[in-house]
Amino acid sequence: MPHSVLIIDDEEPIAWTLRRAFEREKHRVSVAATAEDGLMKARQSAPDLVFLDVRLPGMDGLTALGEIKKVAPSAAVVVITAHGNLNTAVKAVEGGAFDYLAKPFELAQALDAANRALVDRDTPGNSGILGSALAEVDSSPDAIIGRSPTMQTVFKRIAMVAPTNACVLVTGESGTGKELVARAIHANSPRRHKPLLAAHVAAYNTNLVESELFGHIKGAFTGAERARDGLMKLADGGTVFLDELADIPLPVQAKLLRVLERQEVQPVGGSESQVVDVRVVSATHADLSAAVREGKFRHDLFFRLNVYPIHLPPLRDRVDDIPLLAEHFLRKFGVPNPGSAVPAETLAFLKSRPWPGNVRELRNALEHAAIEARGAALRPEHFPDPSTAAGPASTPERLRSLVTEWVREQVQALEGREPADLHQTLIDAIEPAVLDEVLRQVDGNRLVAARWLGLARATVRKLIRKYHPDTAEPDED
Repeated sequence: MPHSVLIIDDEEPIAWTLRRAFEREKHRVSVAATAEDGLMKARQSAPDLVFLDVRLPGMDGLTALGEIKKVAPSAAVVVITAHGNLNTAVKAVEGGAFDYLAKPFELAQALDAANRALVDRDTPGNSGILGSALAEVDSSPDAIIGRSPTMQTVFKRIAMVAPTNACVLVTGESGTGKELVARAIHANSPRRHKPLLAAHVAAYNTNLVESELFGHIKGAFTGAERARDGLMKLADGGTVFLDELADIPLPVQAKLLRVLERQEVQPVGGSESQVVDVRVVSATHADLSAAVREGKFRHDLFFRLNVYPIHLPPLRDRVDDIPLLAEHFLRKFGVPNPGSAVPAETLAFLKSRPWPGNVRELRNALEHAAIEARGAALRPEHFPDPSTAAGPASTPERLRSLVTEWVREQVQALEGREPADLHQTLIDAIEPAVLDEVLRQVDGNRLVAARWLGLARATVRKLIRKYHPDTAEPDED
């Protein structure tokens, strides 16, 4: 059915594109280039749906969001921004926005958000997927930095899940900032005035993991000279962050599942359970799905912890965030004028360099360079040699890791939409690369290439025609 749509955005191409798209859907559309004009139009005729840009001349969009909810309380608001961060996402949630889109976005994403918003608005009892209050995010030294599209997705997911009690599984390579995500979730949750305790499982003695998490009674084992509460009890009312989740021993996994299902803790050596109220945010850089298949991790615990996944991208997939990260860290190190301490030549060097240790390695390299530079501008020669820390041990494992990351990103990007043909999409992406590299290695000899690929020569010819239609057809084998 037709609805009333108000678009508030000072970028004419975006406003025009959205207007045409909604008019094709038979909606009634009005456009405003300022928040003040948009509020005036909302007062004249309350809209059903509002697309609201954050950065506007005059009143900003986040301030306008609160005013719009006053004059049109039933309107579903989709916030859009090209300059978003976690604070922006949190304020959008706090103001009652239905959804949050980062520019540049596909028109299909905007239409999908609009359709979901209108369905939600017309369903009694619903208040939007972002409709809950969150705390203000400060600009602490441990703030999560980034403006890349992948980080915008992370911010949105943090803002959406923080007000709930859902278990969150944060995945990503080492050094991507998984604990910062856990801290942001806790800081913006109703539990923020209670403890956040971190359990770095890999650092625990295997025999003591159970005691560290659940506590023990006096005499439970040699050396237990007094009773001791575990992290689950100490964090009562708050959040427990389980880092390196894959390292939890199987027997302890069963006990952790009981805590999650029944909110009860039984100390080691004890016979009575203690009621606790904790939220669990966990993290791992390992492939837990593979661990489940191999019997190293309980499938029921995996599904219980993986209620809401958040995947952190590696630094190589967000190199455009390096200038922001560099300025943030240099300010933290006390470098004068951090915004101008990294010239263009050095930024290009940083963007081209591999970062197997991700943001953590970048931070350490910047601190090293700041010491070497002694107050002068940072130059490439001030940085330490690239890390030799290995990623996955073998090429197949590296490939598997990359594919796993790609699938996670695709699933998150398609959130709320129809599933895509990921298998064919992946084949279309890697098949021409494999074909081209094999042909290059064998100097274009199609017969030899067919042998390397394990394909018939006719199949190789078809692939060449598919991916290189301008290539001469006759065989030169």
